[in-house]
Amino acid sequence: MKKKSKWLMILMIAFSLILAACSDKTSSDPGKDKGEDKVDGEITVWVHPYTSDAKKEEAMWKEIIANYNKEFADVKVNIETIPWANRDQKVLTALAANNGPDVFYAIPDQMPQYADVGMLLELDKYLDDADLEGFVESSLVSTTWKDKKYGLPILQEAYTFFYNVDVVKAIGEDPANLPKTWEEFEAWAAKAKEKDFYALAYSGGGSMNGTIYPWIWQAGGGVVSEDNKVLINNADSVKAFEIVNKMYQNKYIPEDSITSTNQNELWFGGKIMAVLGSGIDVTMLKKEGKFEFAIAEPLKNKEQLTYGTTGMFVVPSNTDNPDAAAEFVKAITNAENQRIFNTVTQYIPTQEEAKDIFNSNEHMKQLSGYTQYALPGVIHPKGRAIMPFIQAEIQSMMSGEKTPKEAADAAAKKIEAELAKP
Repeated sequence: MKKKSKWLMILMIAFSLILAACSDKTSSDPGKDKGEDKVDGEITVWVHPYTSDAKKEEAMWKEIIANYNKEFADVKVNIETIPWANRDQKVLTALAANNGPDVFYAIPDQMPQYADVGMLLELDKYLDDADLEGFVESSLVSTTWKDKKYGLPILQEAYTFFYNVDVVKAIGEDPANLPKTWEEFEAWAAKAKEKDFYALAYSGGGSMNGTIYPWIWQAGGGVVSEDNKVLINNADSVKAFEIVNKMYQNKYIPEDSITSTNQNELWFGGKIMAVLGSGIDVTMLKKEGKFEFAIAEPLKNKEQLTYGTTGMFVVPSNTDNPDAAAEFVKAITNAENQRIFNTVTQYIPTQEEAKDIFNSNEHMKQLSGYTQYALPGVIHPKGRAIMPFIQAEIQSMMSGEKTPKEAADAAAKKIEAELAKP
């Protein structure tokens, strides 16, 4: 991790030097208003394989580009598909060498890293209020850093509890009236244990986005703020540590939850009442067909919130064609093109009106209504770097080495040390 961080920092420094050297090219007319000059030229867009059907995606991109060229006929758009593996290194290396794309796909933990060191083009001068109308408000959280917009979102997810209907009935509860609060869920968890079921799958070896963060947000807490204030050990955040610890000590979650990365065998085997799932789980459960499932709205304690990543398109600040690139980001994320993209990829659109693609899909329509509660993770340049510290302290707590407060305090100290690094 340390070697990777140093490598990324070297590339970012190299990028900054190149950016300074060619600043006259990329910002020769910083006061230019959008639409003042003709948009033409050529742009290269880096995308990823969002499905396993390359031909279908190729047709998708042709249709999206054709829509863009209706307004900007003199811009040639080149789509290049790069693999998900090592995407950070590929993007950073290309940008530092000044031969990267003009537009590329980014996720929430990448955006603030890049924006904080000047690697991304600020889009605000290309946007007016009308351009932002229609987006789900929560989807814009991950595109904003220090009050500046660096991207526009094209897809979202919303994680919430999926229940095994057979287990719900076995504990004497109604699958049409699923828990809405922590208290209600804990009551069901106790009943599940009495009937020899686990209440919840918990992958303590996985991402904090799916283990502790939703509980922290629901409790009214936080992890770290934009201005480097550490929140993970405040009174509200500690409540999240407490409920996770309680579930483990009471055996509401499986014994291997400290380090497990998935508990699919128990879940598909009918031994677990609920899992935290998203759209991919709808597909898996329908494919498996082993039991009926029901989806609940995100739980509420002080707040009703959950996790859900956001996918966005951004423009590097050293692009040769910022106008065409910015207009492409606006075009690809409009409602019409989101319908095209998300019909193929089966993600949830970030344009509210484009969610009509799921009108005939009961479960995806339900999930799409929950993106309003979905936070995209910790939006901070160190968001990814601090996860292992939090994970280690939660594991220490679950193993009985620390109390919830001690674990939260220890995590806070490690986060503070990481934030103090240059």
